[in-house]
Amino acid sequence: GIPAGSVIVTTPQDLSIADVRRCVSFCKALSLEIVGIVENMSGYVCPNCGQRVDLFKTGGGKALAEELGLALLGQIPIDPQVVISGDAGTPFAAGTPDLPAAQAFAGVTEKILALDGKVVGNTKTENRSKENHPMKIAIPLANGRLSMHFGHCEEFAIVEVDEATKKMGETELLSPPGHEPGVLPRWLHEQGATVIIAGGMGQRAQQLFEQNDITVVVGASGDQPEQLVSAYLSGLLETGENICDH
Repeated sequence: GIPAGSVIVTTPQDLSIADVRRCVSFCKALSLEIVGIVENMSGYVCPNCGQRVDLFKTGGGKALAEELGLALLGQIPIDPQVVISGDAGTPFAAGTPDLPAAQAFAGVTEKILALDGKVVGNTKTENRSKENHPMKIAIPLANGRLSMHFGHCEEFAIVEVDEATKKMGETELLSPPGHEPGVLPRWLHEQGATVIIAGGMGQRAQQLFEQNDITVVVGASGDQPEQLVSAYLSGLLETGENICDH
């Protein structure tokens, strides 16, 4: 059967895409398989003439799925009948199967049912042993606290965590190599880092970390490494605006 997992839903706008990246990072940090991405509000199809209008742009979900190596499950257009059916408590797709939005919903369902336990995208649920692969969380530091600008950090705290018990082990302080494009993600991957908590980080850097199998959490506020890790493990880490999104 299909394993427990999550379906990530986004709308096409850039702001929504940025928020959804954090959802993806959260799922990966919890080793929760991501089934795929659905782009909701993907245009509006006029019920009278059939003309499609892209009210909120289109293609953002598709681009994000390609960027993260995840399956695009479908692009669902806006249809007022969805709201009417929801308020009435009746299945929208079953009652109006010929409408474009109903066909899109059916396509999403068919793709999920077709998985039948297969691994989707690059979520890497390969049954690895947590005991043999401990979580290591990297924190860029300046003056011993979280550096608010990732590229300006002086050193990295690498905090080892027992994934089974969520208890912190040793904290290692390391001096990074030169801050050239692509160097830090590879270097932290070599150190065994699986998560990085940052104040601000540009989109390109985030992509490079994802490519090196490191989950990115951005928008954290300056604090001691152990406090940040503790809040992250308990699900209480507060994140705000990515102040270095360039």
